[in-house]
Amino acid sequence: MSQPRWAVVVPVKHLTAAKSRLRGALPGVPHEELALALAADTLRAVLACPAVAEALVVTDDARVAAAARIAGARVLPDAPDAGLNAAFRHGAAGAIAAWVAGLTADLPALRPAELAGALLAAQNGRPAVRRFVPDAPGGGTVLLTAPPGVPLDPRFGVGSAAAHAASGALPLSGDWPSLRRDVDTAADLTAAARLGLGPRTAALVAAGRPARSAG
Repeated sequence: MSQPRWAVVVPVKHLTAAKSRLRGALPGVPHEELALALAADTLRAVLACPAVAEALVVTDDARVAAAARIAGARVLPDAPDAGLNAAFRHGAAGAIAAWVAGLTADLPALRPAELAGALLAAQNGRPAVRRFVPDAPGGGTVLLTAPPGVPLDPRFGVGSAAAHAASGALPLSGDWPSLRRDVDTAADLTAAARLGLGPRTAALVAAGRPARSAG
């Protein structure tokens, strides 16, 4: 059986409010530029993934919307304006493809092949069951998938891995380091750089040395 084509929903906040814990990670680089680069490199990998039929970016930020359209994504205004999970639900409701995934917008090292591997694992799992991929530390979620006819039912936020598990979603295990490496802090950015950053984030890192994390 050939792999089904997926709709991947990627919500992105206004750049001025996005990734607040990452502010100051690259001295001399405007924070909004770094937040935009993270989202752009995430989206670039999504659109290069052979399993993905469409990428839907949910945002009210004009710069994010313009970059997403140029890349080939479909942009939906954040009509609910009620936070990340409402944005995921809104994007999922607008998807054309039957298989739907929600992905965080802070995966600048993401490799298309790793995303494809996770989507294939979700497809081959138990029928009618949502699946999720925890982040590298294990407490958060980077990817949530839903098969045809099953609502995405996102529970992103603090402790989202446990929240998704409690909602009936099952974790996916696989060797997907670039998929699991979301970026919230300067230390996360350094870890992502070791995996290999996408071009926009890499260019900014080259322009400004990452600050040392206090944690």
